[in-house]
Amino acid sequence: MSIQPAWQYPLDFFGARPIVIEPSPALLSSDGGLLPIRQFDERIRLTAAFAQALDDPRAPALSEHTFLEMVRSRIDGILADYEDQNDHDTLRSDPVFQVIAGRSPDGDDLASPPTLSRFENRITIASLKRLRDVFIDQFSAAFPQPPRRLVFDLDAVDDPAPGHQQLTFWHGFYDQNQYLPLFITRAANDQFVLLSLRPGTVHAALGADDDLEYLVKRLRQVWPDVVIYVRGDAGLGVPWMYDTCERWQIYYTFGLRSTAVLRRHSAALLAQAVAAYDQARQQAALQEPRPDVPPPRLFQGFGYQAGSWPHARHVIVKAEATAQGTNRRFIVSNRPGADLLPEAT
Repeated sequence: MSIQPAWQYPLDFFGARPIVIEPSPALLSSDGGLLPIRQFDERIRLTAAFAQALDDPRAPALSEHTFLEMVRSRIDGILADYEDQNDHDTLRSDPVFQVIAGRSPDGDDLASPPTLSRFENRITIASLKRLRDVFIDQFSAAFPQPPRRLVFDLDAVDDPAPGHQQLTFWHGFYDQNQYLPLFITRAANDQFVLLSLRPGTVHAALGADDDLEYLVKRLRQVWPDVVIYVRGDAGLGVPWMYDTCERWQIYYTFGLRSTAVLRRHSAALLAQAVAAYDQARQQAALQEPRPDVPPPRLFQGFGYQAGSWPHARHVIVKAEATAQGTNRRFIVSNRPGADLLPEAT
């Protein structure tokens, strides 16, 4: 029987002192998985650009911990599922965290939780705006060739807060104290592009038009001919989002809340779905063994103008019938071809 040699993997982000990962009987750290991530960060330079975007008002001669060290401590701590700053009371002396922050394991400890708290509370609005540009620049740099089209998803995501931090509020629907950040991601691979942290009870579309407009302006500076599509649920399907998309020639598909008028428009389609399901179920009852009956899904598009809209827009309804009942969903879209192939939207 052959004995496999110890697996080793060298990393070179620590300057002149290479790091080699290999199994060890001694428990040195439980977060060795962060080392390859730190190696990747050395290639894309994300944390370096992140720290450079932040204002540091401290006197350099009186500063023991650099912004770059603290940025890496907090980012890697969150990646390793250490959400609270209190965890850094132990992590500040963890050899892996010391190495990824740029310090030797036998050197001084990293920043303490109170120091990290002062660091985070010192961040200014101007720093956050520069940081927004860092994320967009990172996104643009990920393409070796200019893309012909980009599809973005807009999502308002509940972010529970354990305490009563500033601007967190109790949200009745989510039944928790929370923030409600807005994420813009690339649909093809869920790549994060833009984030806005918002109070916990705001409207899902608050500020989404400004964020989308800024993103589109920045991307078209790099790729003037790129075609942009955006998608969002009904919480983002509001008039100011349609107006922004139409003004900037963005193709959109947003969920649309059901109304009495929309239900009347789609009543015949729903009846067709129910009839198709009943017929399929009767045919299945004659077969042995009895097959499952897939729910029929029917689509229809029509022009519709809500009272708050300046003009009519194209609405698509999906009607389906199942053993549990019926379901109708509505979207509003200006996607090319939506009137000819509504099911593809």
